[in-house]
Amino acid sequence: MTIRLTIHRGSHTVGGNCIEIEIGATRLILDTGMPLFGPDREPYVGLERQSKDALVASGILPQVPGLFARGDRPTAILISHAHQDHTGLLHHSQTAIPIYATRGTSKMMAAGFRFAGQPYLPRDRFREVVPGQSLELGEATITAFSVDHSIYGAVAFLIEAHGKRVLYSGDLRLHGRKPGMARALVNILKDKPVDVLLMEGTHIGHPDYRGVTEYELETTINGLIESAPGIVLASFSPQHVDRLVAFLRATRRTGKTFVADAYTGYILHLLRTEMSVPAPESTEWIRIFFPKFFKESFRRKGLENVFALLSPANVEMEEIRANASRYVMMFRPSMLESDFGRNLPPKARCIFSRWHGYLDRPEWEEVRRDLANAEGDLVEAHTSGHIYHRDIVDLVQKIGPKLVIPIHTFEPEKFSAVHAPVRVMADGEPYEV
Repeated sequence: MTIRLTIHRGSHTVGGNCIEIEIGATRLILDTGMPLFGPDREPYVGLERQSKDALVASGILPQVPGLFARGDRPTAILISHAHQDHTGLLHHSQTAIPIYATRGTSKMMAAGFRFAGQPYLPRDRFREVVPGQSLELGEATITAFSVDHSIYGAVAFLIEAHGKRVLYSGDLRLHGRKPGMARALVNILKDKPVDVLLMEGTHIGHPDYRGVTEYELETTINGLIESAPGIVLASFSPQHVDRLVAFLRATRRTGKTFVADAYTGYILHLLRTEMSVPAPESTEWIRIFFPKFFKESFRRKGLENVFALLSPANVEMEEIRANASRYVMMFRPSMLESDFGRNLPPKARCIFSRWHGYLDRPEWEEVRRDLANAEGDLVEAHTSGHIYHRDIVDLVQKIGPKLVIPIHTFEPEKFSAVHAPVRVMADGEPYEV
């Protein structure tokens, strides 16, 4: 019996992954992502606010039998990690389909839903995947393996059936804080030869590009905080736990106080049983600032327990302004008007630790103007969450698959560099393993 593989979306674009694996009557869906970019590579904006009918009409919702519309339902949905380009269409899927993900992914999705308008992982649909432990789904054996990515809880999936193996890399990198995860995966696969590797290739078209490691970035962040003449405004996703740890360590090392918002504080609370992170409610050098929009909406959104949990560490704006250079503060552009009253503390420094493209948005132009008015500056300090070209080549050679199928890339033809058999697929094209 064959394994039938179809990339419904993601063969020629970054983000929006949706893959179907069929083994007899068993149908597995790998990720249900909201696309980040259109055919012209311009970023999509506002798709998360569109209705299901609008997404179908625009072609954003892939035509997968029984996944979003009535019909024979897939056996299960497997989620590699909690970024919206892998989960963003999940809430449109049929509610009877179980969803398999790690506990870390479920926690990141819970925080993203409560604080960032991201998709919810319904408790009654959630089935926990434990990395390294195999599970049986119909005719398939599924094993998740932890990978290093720019969000907590990310995994690759190995699907085995009838003596054949498909490995889906999800999104991963080798330059994060946990490079040992990739080494462990390679060692395991020495005894499990891979027939098809579905490999992410965000950076495959940039052979000469290689950014810094997360450890090198932490050193840079430490220097930027230490040399800042005023308050440090930190802009990064709190779901990027490696980056959060870098800012926390740099803040602690420079003798300053880290000011988290409720979103960041909640993530630290959720992760206290998963890894060694400080709890804001019991750590003197971490305080919580509740932005105005949170104070106005936490009861309506059912976040009273979060408010009560984090309130003992609360710090108000008056205290921050009184000794601004003492603080490293989580920041988003909406706070300019509502919390700072368009009057940033003197010589404020904003450390922007996100994808560079976000700086083209109008709200960041306003941030730059307000920083200039305060005689402050904006400094970029970031590294990618995706594997670099040379690391793709190295990882593919070490895994040694019989065939590589590119995904999560604008330039799948550049996979010729991996020195392994490559098949470039089109969205909707089936392939039998």
